[in-house]
Amino acid sequence: MGGRVERIKLGSQGLKVSAQGLGCMGMSAFYGPPKPDEDMISLIHHAIHAGVTFLDTSDVYGPFTNEILLGKALKGGVREKVELATKFGGSFADGKMEVRGDPGYVRAACEASLKRLNIDCIDLYYQHRVDTRVPIEATIGELKKLVEEGKVKYIGLSEASASTIRRAHAVHPITAVQLEWSLWSRDVEEEIIPTCRELGIGIVAYSPLGRGFFSSGSKFLENLTDDDFRKFLPRFQPENLEHNKTIFEHVNEMAARKGCTPSQLALAWVHHQGKDVCPIPGTTKIENFNQNIGALSVKLTPEEMVELESFAAEDVVKGDRYSNDVPTWKDSETPPLSSWKAT
Repeated sequence: MGGRVERIKLGSQGLKVSAQGLGCMGMSAFYGPPKPDEDMISLIHHAIHAGVTFLDTSDVYGPFTNEILLGKALKGGVREKVELATKFGGSFADGKMEVRGDPGYVRAACEASLKRLNIDCIDLYYQHRVDTRVPIEATIGELKKLVEEGKVKYIGLSEASASTIRRAHAVHPITAVQLEWSLWSRDVEEEIIPTCRELGIGIVAYSPLGRGFFSSGSKFLENLTDDDFRKFLPRFQPENLEHNKTIFEHVNEMAARKGCTPSQLALAWVHHQGKDVCPIPGTTKIENFNQNIGALSVKLTPEEMVELESFAAEDVVKGDRYSNDVPTWKDSETPPLSSWKAT
């Protein structure tokens, strides 16, 4: 193993991961057509060799095909070298996605992921989205059983509110919360990040490059295929993009002064949030991966952090992270456990 990437403690339950992870979603889903398996397996092996061993997938990516890809990539002694995170909670029925967190579903989803990944135990198992019909205690209660049975090592939540995180953590320690955190997505800083830190929960930042925006600004949209879901995000709509372009221009200008790329600068900003934060930029190209790990050696002064943040202040960014039909932590409250009738 390369080991150029330092290792950090994620949460307080004992999990150690590479300081930067690899988001695998775009290899199989949502960002245009799936990429060839052999190319993606080469990329995953390249990442592991470079010391990026924290791999992130989900059953909903594909659906299922991304986990199958990871299963192939981890054959032949590779499994022992990685910390593998996957997620459950998105169930597809009649072409529509439904969020589910009922105990029977949690168990069935875990068993299915283990099979697709061809492993005995998932290192970090997240609830991908919170089912607002099921008390979080009931969902976590089932995950706790899966930990006791040795099928899961550590439990995580994704896009959960501060109160949901507290309630979950009271049932079984939560190791990590995955959330969107980048220069231009900072709404989690008010309540969620402080809650995680108070409880000793690690923070995994997805889309730390603004879904590709901080790599080349609005230019990156020109290369997207018609089925790339980024084309439909509010921030990339013409009425907002025209305004948001200036954010990238400022970041690009500062990167030139620092002698790094804009994406390295944006990623370095996330790394500078603390040793309890692990960003998981995704890519399908080895050269972009190499550029991303270069962000680990970009050092920022407190003054530079403030300057960077001023470019993408909340009142500067136009458009939401998602369109209204996608659930996020803002609508993730669940009913009290006392109301739950297990079926």
